[in-house]
Amino acid sequence: FSSEPTDKTTERNTPSPIDPDAIEVDINFQPDPTDLVLSSVPGGELFNPRKHKFSDEELKPQPMIKKAKKVFVPDEQKDDKYWSRRKKNNLAAKRSRDARRLKENQITVRASFLERENAALRQQVAELRKDCGRCKNIVARYEVKYGPL
Repeated sequence: FSSEPTDKTTERNTPSPIDPDAIEVDINFQPDPTDLVLSSVPGGELFNPRKHKFSDEELKPQPMIKKAKKVFVPDEQKDDKYWSRRKKNNLAAKRSRDARRLKENQITVRASFLERENAALRQQVAELRKDCGRCKNIVARYEVKYGPL
């Protein structure tokens, strides 16, 4: 018999919980610098696919919206007000296209990073399962020889 206490109140060395967002998976991910520039807001900091998280709303598929039929405006009705509105609309359309392109580029770079990270994590899970299987095997052999832990 051992002199150690037999009650279940003995202290265990249990690791503290880990914040999943704080874990960085070591993967070889070097995106093309051009892709990063195209995914970054001009004048802002470079897009970081490791840290950026998209909201559910941002990742929802957008509905197909039918374009309105073009209304031909006769030359005699094209006054200063018409041209002012056209110029304003053209700038708004360009801003909208640029914003959509930026978001699509960010999603593409982030998806590429996540695919690599997923592959690395799957490899780690496979190795951990293999280790766990080995440990279970050792414990099972121990328990057969010396009884339950």
